[in-house]
Amino acid sequence: MAPAPTAPRALHAAFVFAIVSLALFALHAPLLRLPYFWDEAGYYIPAARDLYLTGSLIPHSTPSNAHPPLVMAYLAACWKVAGFSTLVTHSAMLLLAAFALLGLFRLAERIANREVAMASVICTALYPVFFMQSTLVQVDLAAAALIFWGLLAYFDRRWWMVTLWFSLAVLAKETALLVPLALFAWELVAPRLRSKRILEGFTPAGWKSATLLVPLPPLTLWYAYHYSRTGYIFGNPEFFRYNVQATTNPLRVLLALLMRLWQLIGYMNLGVLTVAALLAMLLPPLPGPNGERPRIALHIQFTLLAVAAVYVLAMSIVGGAVLARYMLPIVPLVIIVLVSTLWRRVRFWREAIAIVALGFVLALFINPPYGFTLEDNLAYRDYIQLHMNAERFLQARYPTARVLTAWPASGELTQPTLGYVARPMQVVSLENFTIDELMSAAELRESFDVALVFSTKYEPPHPWLEHWEAWQQIKARFFGYHRDAPPALAAQLLGGDIVYAERRPGQWIAIIELPHALDANLAHYCDAPPGCHPDRSAAIKAKQAEWRNLLFLRDSVSPW
Repeated sequence: MAPAPTAPRALHAAFVFAIVSLALFALHAPLLRLPYFWDEAGYYIPAARDLYLTGSLIPHSTPSNAHPPLVMAYLAACWKVAGFSTLVTHSAMLLLAAFALLGLFRLAERIANREVAMASVICTALYPVFFMQSTLVQVDLAAAALIFWGLLAYFDRRWWMVTLWFSLAVLAKETALLVPLALFAWELVAPRLRSKRILEGFTPAGWKSATLLVPLPPLTLWYAYHYSRTGYIFGNPEFFRYNVQATTNPLRVLLALLMRLWQLIGYMNLGVLTVAALLAMLLPPLPGPNGERPRIALHIQFTLLAVAAVYVLAMSIVGGAVLARYMLPIVPLVIIVLVSTLWRRVRFWREAIAIVALGFVLALFINPPYGFTLEDNLAYRDYIQLHMNAERFLQARYPTARVLTAWPASGELTQPTLGYVARPMQVVSLENFTIDELMSAAELRESFDVALVFSTKYEPPHPWLEHWEAWQQIKARFFGYHRDAPPALAAQLLGGDIVYAERRPGQWIAIIELPHALDANLAHYCDAPPGCHPDRSAAIKAKQAEWRNLLFLRDSVSPW
C-alpha cells in the first residue's frame, strides 16, 4: 500500500515554517526589544499581564474592550514559560506571523501553485502593515492566520477543520466571524447563479455548510461570560460608543468605504502590485505544459470576492478608527489573486514581483505624503525612540515632578512594565494637545510642574487638502481628527519654557518647564545651608547656568 500523503506534507509544512520563522526573526531583530507602543501599551499588554498574574480573563488594570482572550492567553502562556519581557512578547508574535504566512502559503498553493504561493508569501511578509503587525501585540494578525487556515480547510472541504479554525479565529478577534458568515452566504447564493463558467468546479456543500455557523456559539459564550463579569456585552460603554454607535452616519460609512478600498488595493505601495496586475490583464495568458497557464478557478475567485466584500463593508460601518490592520485577513487574499495574474500573463513576472517587493520595502522607510497611522511602517519606531529619550530625560531631571501629558505618554510614565521609565511618575492627564485643552490646563498650572507634549499623529510636511476647511471639519466630526498645538505655542499657553525638544520626520516631542518647577529643582541642588533662597544663592545661579547647557533642543534650527 502506498504511504499516506500526510507525512511528507506535514514535513513540508514544518520546513516552510522554519524558513519563514528564520527570515522573520532576521528582518525584525532590531525591533524585538523596543518598548510597547500605543494600543499595545493601552490595552493588550495590560490585559495579557492581568491574565498572566491573576488568571483573570477580564482585565482589571485597564477597561475591558470585550475582545476575546485567545491572543492574551497565548502571550500569558509564553510569559509563564520564558518570562515577562519585550523580547519574549515580540518573539511570540513573530511566531504567530510565521504561522500566518505558512497558512497563506498552503492556501495559495492549494488554489494556485507553488510559485504563486512563494511570491505571495514574500509580498505579504514585506507589505508594511503585515511587517509591522508581525511584532506588535494586536489581535488582527492572529485572526488573519486562523482565517487563512480556515479558508484552506474550506476549499479542501474538510468541514471539521473549518469548524476548528474559524472557532479559534473568532476567539482571537470577534470580527473574524464575518468570514464564515460570508462563506455561508456564498454557499446559499452560488447554486442559484446561472453562470456555468463561474460555477465550474464548485460543489455545493448542502447541509454541511451549516458548520460555518458553528463559530457563533463560542463567541456567544464569551460575550455571555463577559456580561456576567462586567455588566456589559460589547466592551466598556466608551469603547462601544466610539466603535459602533458613532460610526453609522451614511456619509461617514461612505468615506470609510473609500478608505477601506484604498487600503485593499493601493495603501503603502500596494498600488504598484494592483496596477501591474491590471496592465497584465491586457496581455494574453502565457503557454503552459497543458495549454495556457491556468487561472485561479473562477468559483474560488468569486468566493474570495464575497469574503472581501462582506469584510470591507462591515469594517466601513464599525470601528471608530479606520485602521489598516483591520484589513489584514483580506489584503493577503488580494495579493494572491494579483500575483497569480502576473504569473499567468507576464513573462518576466519574477522581475515584476521583485519591483513590488522593493516598493513595499521603500514604504517601510519612506512615509506617504498624507496622514497615516504610525504603526503602519517604521514611523512607529521613531515614535518609540522619541518617547524613550524624552521620558528618560524627564525622569532623570525631574524625578518627583508632576507631569502634564496625554495618553499614551500618561501610561508610559506611570507603568514601568511598558519599558519607558524605571519608576512610575506622577501624571496629570489631559485629552490632547489642542489649544482648548492647553488653555484649560493653564488655568490649573499649579497642579503640575512640567508638561510633556508631543505629536499624537503623523504630520506630513505638505498634507493633502490642508487648506480645505470642509475636509478638516469632516475629519474632526467622523474620525476624531484634531490639531496639536506646536511646542512653542504650547509653552506660551502654559506659561513655561521649552527645555527639551526632538524631532523625527512628521513627529516631535518637547518638555515644557514651568517657573515653579525650576525653583523646586534648583533648590534640590542648593549647596548653601538649608533654607537658602535660589535667587540669593551663588551656587544656585552657577547650577542654573550649568543646567541650562544640559537642557537642550535637539534641532539647531527649530521650526517652532
